Amino acid sequence: MTAREGGRPELPATAPLPIATAADAERAQQRLVAAVAAHLPGAEQFRADAGVVPGTGRPDTTRRVEAALAEAFGAADACLVQGAGTGAIRAALSAGPWAEGTRRIIAHDAPDYSTTATTLRDGAAEVVRVDYEAPAALARALAEDPARWVYVQHTRQRLADRHSPAEVIAAARAAGRGVVVDDNYAVYRTPRTGVELGADVSAFSLFKLHGPEGVGVVLGDAEVVARARAANYSGGGQVQGHQALAALQALVMVPLNWAAQARAAVELRDLLAAGEVPGVVDARLANAQDLCVVALLERPVAEHVPAWAARHGAIPYPVGSNSRFEITPLVYRLSSAALAARPDLRPWAVRVNPMRAGAGLTAAILRAALAEGAA
Repeated sequence: MTAREGGRPELPATAPLPIATAADAERAQQRLVAAVAAHLPGAEQFRADAGVVPGTGRPDTTRRVEAALAEAFGAADACLVQGAGTGAIRAALSAGPWAEGTRRIIAHDAPDYSTTATTLRDGAAEVVRVDYEAPAALARALAEDPARWVYVQHTRQRLADRHSPAEVIAAARAAGRGVVVDDNYAVYRTPRTGVELGADVSAFSLFKLHGPEGVGVVLGDAEVVARARAANYSGGGQVQGHQALAALQALVMVPLNWAAQARAAVELRDLLAAGEVPGVVDARLANAQDLCVVALLERPVAEHVPAWAARHGAIPYPVGSNSRFEITPLVYRLSSAALAARPDLRPWAVRVNPMRAGAGLTAAILRAALAEGAA
């Protein structure tokens, strides 16, 4: 690692995940619409029920939405849960490895997302750390370690990560291991989810996909999903019909929104790299956590930039990080996982996500913010 004049670090080279194109987005949207037509025909799309319905143990609307989601993502089954992405990960681990009586899992040797770290700690997980950047090390662990499950975070844990989640999943499955994938920040941003890449289970937040607060989903293997559903039998833990329907209604427009956002992020990276915003000396496209732009600043003022940008129209912190609440660009610190791997970047770098804005407006807000800070 080298540093520029004045102690300013360099950004690492990044390897963004494959980006879902507009054509991918349209196909995904139409798969979801076809699934809605199959499982919520006619007026079922306009009404919702509540309660632990005898025979199914959940609202009928929730049952129908789960079936539509499973079909749209090519999964055997799906279960809606409370707790958004974190709740979905907990439910997937509980219904997968924990239910099989093992707490030993293989995971990437990198800082975990903060709530994932809490989940692993609270679940008394025995985590075997393997650097997914080293295929030989992963192959050795899969050949020699008794862990029956592999955990994969689809998006990057470190800015410098380059491995292919698809290849990790394929290697694990070829070795006969079960695979749980944290698909938060990857659904509809990348062409395929973990389950579509061959994993047993995908877990992700629908709140991050414009749905109601607190709604998440576990989808994949029928037996694992059935265990997750059985554990969630209590009426107080149910995702009620109106929540399920609202999540589905919001989800229909997400693929196209994400394709536009990805295009804006790429354009923003190009603007910043070309020097269009004074005060920014380098920029990288990265999946940290969302697909965003990491901007390296000329001066170590990163802690102040979110507040400066907020005065010019940005949002200074996320709500669900791509929930329905975020409209204008987000200018914010790097994620805790990224900073754990590169603490030297804390004063020097910010992440910028256009959200619903274009690259031009996002660059203009950042330009005004840094000009204010330099005044």
